[in-house]
Formats: sequence, C-alpha cells, structure tokens
Amino acid sequence: METIINQTSSFKDRTAQVVINNDDIYRIIYETGADDYEMLMNSGLYEELVQKGYLISHQETENFTDCYKTIKPQKVFITYPYEWCFSQLKDAALLTLKIQQTAMKYNMSLKDANAFNVQFFKGNPIFIDTTSFERYKDNTVWYAYNQFCCQFAAPLALMSKVDIGLSSLFLKDIDGINLKLASKLLPRRTFFDLSLFKHIHLHSFFQNQYSDTKQKININFSKLQMEFLISDLQKTILNIKMQKQKSEWGEYYGNTNYSPDSFAEKIRILENYKQKIPCSRIADFGANSGRFSRIFKDKAEIILACDIDNEAVEKNYMQVKDVNETNILPLLVDICNPSPAIGWANCERFSLFERIKNIDTILALALIHHLTIGKNLPFEKIAQTFSFLTEYLIIEFVEKNDSQVQKLLKNREDIFFDYTQQNFEDSFKIFFEIIDRQPITDTKRILYLMRKK
Repeated sequence: METIINQTSSFKDRTAQVVINNDDIYRIIYETGADDYEMLMNSGLYEELVQKGYLISHQETENFTDCYKTIKPQKVFITYPYEWCFSQLKDAALLTLKIQQTAMKYNMSLKDANAFNVQFFKGNPIFIDTTSFERYKDNTVWYAYNQFCCQFAAPLALMSKVDIGLSSLFLKDIDGINLKLASKLLPRRTFFDLSLFKHIHLHSFFQNQYSDTKQKININFSKLQMEFLISDLQKTILNIKMQKQKSEWGEYYGNTNYSPDSFAEKIRILENYKQKIPCSRIADFGANSGRFSRIFKDKAEIILACDIDNEAVEKNYMQVKDVNETNILPLLVDICNPSPAIGWANCERFSLFERIKNIDTILALALIHHLTIGKNLPFEKIAQTFSFLTEYLIIEFVEKNDSQVQKLLKNREDIFFDYTQQNFEDSFKIFFEIIDRQPITDTKRILYLMRKK
C-alpha cells in the first residue's frame, strides 16, 4: 500500500508540493504551475541548466494524486545555510545568480532566491526547486531581489566584516537576516563600499521608508536594467572575502600529540575497520578538515564531515572543490547543539538528527573528551544518542593523562572521577557491542569498533 506524506517544507508554495511516497521524493505540480513548468521544459532552459549542473534533473512519472503533473527528482541529502561554511554560502549565492542570468535568456525568471533551494550534490551547489521558475514580466523589478539580499548578501557581508559565526542568525529567522539588522551590525566603513551600500544599507533605508505606505509603488524596470542588477550582485558577492581566522582547530593536524608512526597506525586501524562494516552513509563528528573522513571515501556513498570550527570546514570544502571529491559533504555542526527543527510549527526545516537517521556508521575520533569534560556530558548519554543515529560506531577513547585532556582540565577543577576507560566501556556496552579495541602505540588513546545491540 502506498504511503504519501506531504513534505511540510514546501507547504507555502501555491503551484507545487513536495511529497514522500514510499521513501521516494516527488514534486507534484498543480494546474496553477502548469504554464511555467511547460515553458521551463519546452524552452530549452531546463536542458541547459541540467547540462551545466545548475539544476537537479528529474523524471516525469505517473500521477498518484490529483495534480497536473508529477516529477521525481534525483535524491540529495538536505542541508541548510546555517550548516555551511563561508565559501559554501558564497558558491550557493553565485549559482543562484547564474541561474537567473540563464533564465532571462529564455524569457524566464526565478521567483525565489531562497538559500534553502540550493543543496550540495556531488561536491557542487545545485538548485533543487524545479518550480521556482516563472515567465519573465517586462518592466518589473526582480521579485526575489530582497530575498537574495537577506539570504545571501547580508549573511556573507556579516560573516566577512563582523564575525564568521553570524550565519547562525539564519536560525533566528527562516527568511534570512533582516537588512535593517544587517545594516546596524555592519561596520561604518561598509557605507563607503558602494556595493554593500546599495544592496544592504540603502536597500534597508528604502524598505523602512516605504514599509508603512499605503500607496502602491510602481517601478518600471527594463530587462537591460535587470541584467545590470544581476551582474552587479555577482560583483558584490565575488568581492566579499572571508577574513583569515585564528582557529585552534584549523591547524589541528599540525598540533596533535601523534608521532608519525602512531598517526600511521591510527590510519591502518581505520582502514582495517573499514573492511569489516558497511560504510555507505557516514557521519564524521569532529571531522576537522576531513583527514580521517577520506579514508572511507572509496567505499562511501556520502560522508557528512561535521565540525564546529568554521576554518576547518572551510579547508575541507576547498579541498572537496580542488580535487573534485563527489561524496564528501563538509558541514558546520555542533553535535552538542545540533540544528533544530524550525519554521512554522517547527516543521519547515528539519533537525539535523531527523535528517541523518539513516546513517550506517558514525566516526567519533578524538571527540569523547570534548563532550565529557568540555561539555559535562555523561558517557551513557553520548552512547544513547549515537545508538539512535547509527548501527556502527568507530570511536576513540582518550585517556585522562593525554595532553589534550589535561589542556581541558587546566583551568577547572577535575570533578570527572568517572572519566575512566572501564566506565566508558561499561556505559557504551548498554547500547553497543564492542567488536574490537585497538590501543594506538605511543599514545594515550584507544580505537573501538562497535555495533548497536
């Protein structure tokens, strides 16, 4: 029997709806979206966008509900802008503008410039909302301009000019960062940056001036002016640069207490574990720049390389781009405070743990002491959470006399009497079977391979 579930993330769309049918993703198109869809498909725009890797491809299928047409797009793992590093958000912005430029050649336009419509697929940003295209209307401003500024220009400017962590403001407002707030937060010197002045400061001023007016504002905007606007936005985004960050974790691999031999042994143990378990869908928590994630890339369908540090995720993403790695997806994730469900009724955007529930293997290397001593989490709570998410677990226990643990204890009282190898094993045995344990020579660390009971 077919089970059809509406995807609540798309319920605001009046022309189409995303649904799940027996675990497959479909987009059903209503009669109200029929004309725009047919123009997209018959004009040559769809073919060009898919050929360039800008738009997700789809197949038309038999309708299983009352609608104009049903399409089945390629599956992608869904991530959100507040889980991206600076360059991921920047690349998503540039992709959106390239798509708008291409659409205008076919007399079409994007009605949405929503950052959530971009995902990362096979190492590159790709647009997933097939029904975001509409027929271009002469002498009208780009309706998605404000949305683009709130969801791309403002976050990137704040990440560049104020603090790299300000992309998290997306969690406060699903519609992006309010331009009035962005204008207040940006330094005064950005008023002398013509691009940022136009698209954020002046844009915010006019929004405030006309927000309460009852008179309809008519702006005649020619196609040439539209093309100039898109080109100017491209230059704006390209000119926003990520500032060099001082990061404890960005240089992690150069500052570890592994000798070359022990580092090589850790890799050898992980290679051995890789042969013993399914590694199709992996989440690596504390991945840093992905050195150990990449051990599994020849076997994995997708590796979610998650880390809390912006600089580390940035480095990882740049390597993915440089060598065209198609199955590693770097993500900015704090496992102690993972992305929650947000939006209307907490149903528009799903929590991180909801999205990774089908992961078959979790890597947690050199992480346990940060969770237990750094965040006061009991071993049992950590084990229980991992058991909800995965079947297999590769985890590294770091003994209390390890230098990295001592660094965590340096300026605080050692109340962690239960931080022992025995208690670690006993706590994890409640939820996992310990398949193997391997001490790493010349270190205070032990690698474990576990399977959920």
